[in-house]
Amino acid sequence: MKRNEARRRIEALRAEIAQHDYRYYVLDEPSIPDAEYDRLMRELLSLEAKYPEWITSESPTQRVGGEPLDRFAAVRHRTPMLSLGNAFSDEEIDAFHERVARGLEVDHVDYVAEPKLDGVAISLRYEDGRLVQAATRGDGATGEDVTSNARTIAAIPLELRREGRAPGWPGQIEVRGEIYMPLAGFREYNERAREDGRKELVNPRNAAAGSLRQLDPRLTAQRPLAFFAYSLVAAEGVPDSHFEALQRLRDWGLPVNPEVRRVQDAGGCIAYYRDLQEKRPSLSYEIDGVVFKVERREQQETLGFVSRAPRWAIAQKFPAQEEITRLTGIDVQVGRTGALTPVARLEPVFVGGVTVTNATLHNLDEVRRKDVRIGDWVVVRRAGDVIPEVARIVPERREGEPPEFEMPDACPVCGSAVERVEGEAVFRCTGGLFCGAQRIRSILHFASRRAMDIEGLGEKLVVQLVDKGLVQSIADLYALDRDQLASLDRMGEKSADNLLEQLERSKAPELGRLLYALGIREVGEVTADSLARHFGTLDKLVEASEEDLVDVPDVGPVVAGHVHAFFGEAHNREIITALESAGVRWKPVEINEGEQPLTGQTWVLTGALGMPRARAKALLESLGARVTGSVSARTTTVLAGEEAGSKLRKAESLGVDVVDEDTFRKLLESHGIKP
Repeated sequence: MKRNEARRRIEALRAEIAQHDYRYYVLDEPSIPDAEYDRLMRELLSLEAKYPEWITSESPTQRVGGEPLDRFAAVRHRTPMLSLGNAFSDEEIDAFHERVARGLEVDHVDYVAEPKLDGVAISLRYEDGRLVQAATRGDGATGEDVTSNARTIAAIPLELRREGRAPGWPGQIEVRGEIYMPLAGFREYNERAREDGRKELVNPRNAAAGSLRQLDPRLTAQRPLAFFAYSLVAAEGVPDSHFEALQRLRDWGLPVNPEVRRVQDAGGCIAYYRDLQEKRPSLSYEIDGVVFKVERREQQETLGFVSRAPRWAIAQKFPAQEEITRLTGIDVQVGRTGALTPVARLEPVFVGGVTVTNATLHNLDEVRRKDVRIGDWVVVRRAGDVIPEVARIVPERREGEPPEFEMPDACPVCGSAVERVEGEAVFRCTGGLFCGAQRIRSILHFASRRAMDIEGLGEKLVVQLVDKGLVQSIADLYALDRDQLASLDRMGEKSADNLLEQLERSKAPELGRLLYALGIREVGEVTADSLARHFGTLDKLVEASEEDLVDVPDVGPVVAGHVHAFFGEAHNREIITALESAGVRWKPVEINEGEQPLTGQTWVLTGALGMPRARAKALLESLGARVTGSVSARTTTVLAGEEAGSKLRKAESLGVDVVDEDTFRKLLESHGIKP
């Protein structure tokens, strides 16, 4: 390709990628599969590498870059980033509307209603259509310059669009919005963190704030952040209608929340609030309320400001995510692996839309750090689907000097000794499956979808089976008969037959799935698959030494010790023998001797493939590759099918190699495998 042709192609690719970004992030209407988007990006990267003199700061390839900072520079906001007054009831919304109508001397008022995202406020400044600065709210008057980090967020355009219904953008504009972490991205990040042994994020809001304030923008780029614009605060020719201004932002390529609506008077505001409160559990991001703004800018100017808040806007909050109540006691629960968890018993308190009577205290170290004691007044936090927790005490309300909480020396369920391994925060019951609590949790884990996948075996049923002495171990499940099951509460003959059918279906698991189902400490799905592929049969794994085990990918000394100890315990070997006697037959894994073509490579599959995903996984493993469920820095290749999603974009941000299905099939054929 000649130089001039290359330059035209670079410009065309940038324009095409920008259009796809607009459709994906603003319209939520992706027009091409992610694999095709990735192909365009790779072509642009290749051309820019060949012709670096044509790289510009607005190129989509330049989102991640720059050296880590020593500190963030201060930014003085041209227009202060003010806070809003809060309302907590319909009556307060009625009163707000009456004040607005009285101040404007009108009978009816139009408002714009918007979800109040639980994220981090940001101000973006564009000059001649190019992003030149991003700043946090700070104290409202002065924030921090986080431009390098904001550039890594794909939803924030580096250059505004000229297409659309809106007129061309003016020379300078300032946009306010919210940076947040979608719930799916939050969960995926924590799953990868657990898999990689890294610290998990606490909640989406803290995750967004912490990610945006990383001094190294390359770390911010690894976090799944998103953005919604909610205000056009400085620009020539701003529409008088706030709603139309948001539409203009959308046309310029800035994403605006699709739940934004025009409403009228207090009744319209209250109806919107209730509607969004119902939708809240199904949203892909966290919100903590609704914002109502007077629709006409001229009317906003008439109303003006009071103190540090506008008279023309208000936030109506959802039920509090934090409340104060009294801690009446601390119980200790026993988990599947024997871990003892202190749980606070609370005077009932309404938090985040539900009544909470129990909250986790995590472990003794956390109890000590927070200085939680029985009788204290405590702040209880609940957000989204997070388990309620005691966030902190209210020290000024403590009465006297109550004694510190101590973990028990004996298991509260079975009476076995409790031990704490040096270097661990967790206390554990040593009773193993002799302990009823561990038995129940181990059976539920064994039956779970990602383990043996025995549908219909829920917690209430398992508790009955254990309490009645029908099931003492996982192997006893396969000895149950129709009469035993039908005699249990809420179990008729049809339900009994369905469960027996599920148990029969589960008798031919893959070896890796069985190993995961056994519930060995620290052995997740990926490690279980690695053990299965390395040893091939359960007999070889049972006989393996700790030295043999540490040779397995994903297995370090700690995990090797847990695996060796598990199979060294006579009771566990007896359970395996009992499973075999009950007709459970796990499939051995065929091991190819010697170095395989893909040995040392880690692959991730995403999107819709033309072959069953299980077959693609098996073919890759037959060539020596390891297949995992999430993209990380250790991933070498992502196989992207049609409609691939966040995993593909994560691979792109980390620079992981991506192949489509045609390339994958050619790879298989090159090694003599017919797809």
